[in-house]
Amino acid sequence: MTPLPRNYDWLAAKFNNVIQNHQELGKALREAGPLNNKDANLIQLAAAAATKAEGAVHSHVKRAMDSGATPEEIYHAILLLTSTIGFPAMAAALSWARDIIED
Repeated sequence: MTPLPRNYDWLAAKFNNVIQNHQELGKALREAGPLNNKDANLIQLAAAAATKAEGAVHSHVKRAMDSGATPEEIYHAILLLTSTIGFPAMAAALSWARDIIED
């Protein structure tokens, strides 16, 4: 598993109970339906890109890779957003994904 971002480490140390509850919610949401982890992470990656959340894009790229997504699948998931979120937002999200994939 890839390491978590520094800000996440700070949040976990400062607000441990909140982070634990957040993780439990995420687990419950994943278990609520039939999607596998890879697909769920690609969907969350798309949402992070749509909201222009750089840290969340980084996190979900790592999670998608940890669940078996290839760089090509990650890039394609983001590229598919072009007509929905616009070219500039898609291009920014691709650059954030590259931060992790090419690291």
